[in-house]
Amino acid sequence: MDCIIIDDDVAARLIIKQLCKKASLHIKEEFSSAIEAIKYLNSNKVGLIFLDIHMPTFSGFDFIKTIKNPPKIILTTSDKNFALQAFEFESVIDYLVKPITLERFQKSLKKLSKPTTEVIESKSSLEKDDFIFVNVDKRLVKIKIIDILLIEAKGDYINIKTVEKNYIVHSTLKKIKDKLPESLFLRIHRSYIINTAEIIDIEDNTVLIRKHVVPISRSHKSELIEKLNLL
Repeated sequence: MDCIIIDDDVAARLIIKQLCKKASLHIKEEFSSAIEAIKYLNSNKVGLIFLDIHMPTFSGFDFIKTIKNPPKIILTTSDKNFALQAFEFESVIDYLVKPITLERFQKSLKKLSKPTTEVIESKSSLEKDDFIFVNVDKRLVKIKIIDILLIEAKGDYINIKTVEKNYIVHSTLKKIKDKLPESLFLRIHRSYIINTAEIIDIEDNTVLIRKHVVPISRSHKSELIEKLNLL
């Protein structure tokens, strides 16, 4: 796969080049300026971009917003605080925090084989480290997708209920639904999204998710029934 590196730090570019060499990736060009990279992409195509976030005058996020039909992007940064914002961009497939280890780099490259908008087909296909980041009290909290039982809307907030604990997040059901695999998670009520793999029982207009009793709206019940593997 043809790649380019965009980073104003010479040492950082060298490290990524060495990692790419070990992974048999072809680095076509490297740039210290995002603006120079944009000029290059106007007449050249690549399959992957390694992109730093913090650069003088023109940040990595500015770069993503500027280019049309961006290829897959792996963000490389020494700042952990922008992961939530990073994954708002569909082209971003991973967020690597410097210093980048070979093991973490190789794990990131595994995501290249999946389309950016690919839906994960079942709970068993989720890797143990598939996760989302949520902003809780000005902290970015990492939540494993397989641990999410249900999400409940509460005004301007959502309550993400997991196996271990709950997280109150300033967001909407629609936003988090777009981050979750459709084959596993389903909206069954205007105020609830559930993990269908965790269903224990369905009775009338309620569903039991472990110990949680969740209402099902009439308009969503038929969709839930179609989704289940009925005998």
